[in-house]
Amino acid sequence: MHASEHELRASALACRRGGRELFHGIGFTLRPGQWLHVRGANGAGKTSLLRILAGLAVAHAGRLEWCGVEMRRARDDYRDALAWLGHRGGLKDELSALDNLLLAAALDGHPLSEDGARGALARVGLRGRESLPLRVLSQGQRRRALMARVLARGARLWILDEPLAALDADGIDMVAGLLEEHLDRGGSAVLSSHQPIGLGGGLGVEL
Repeated sequence: MHASEHELRASALACRRGGRELFHGIGFTLRPGQWLHVRGANGAGKTSLLRILAGLAVAHAGRLEWCGVEMRRARDDYRDALAWLGHRGGLKDELSALDNLLLAAALDGHPLSEDGARGALARVGLRGRESLPLRVLSQGQRRRALMARVLARGARLWILDEPLAALDADGIDMVAGLLEEHLDRGGSAVLSSHQPIGLGGGLGVEL
């Protein structure tokens, strides 16, 4: 494997919002099997940094590379390699967790079979709740539904903004287990979290 294959490299990233600098000088190299924990107080810019890394926002300064290629030229390959979990996730309350997952996968250009979708939902602890309208599920169960979308995507790089929010202890253990499996398979991940995730060996960025 070439040294830069499936490697995310950030150099001197800076972000400004409303005329205020949130952060500057952020740099790291994330290789297969590694994860990066983004930490900081509320308002420090964690979500802004993750959105920049996910290609959903533009940095004020700095450079991003995927597989050794500058991000503007690597965008299509990067999008194909990426799974994103944000705060909202575009879930539709009137649809079931199963229908939400099938619809999201189809819109993403990576359609799932119903069996594949049910398998992903079972792995995040929603077996037996797949067909319930999302509006009747708890906030923790909704976060599990979003995690199923990440899992089903089969992406090399996961970028997860507060994946532990609203989860109980079992849910936190579930996310940690899925992350560990993903890293063991040569995937990589970037996540923000106020809570400890019980996963060792991560890189760190403090905002």
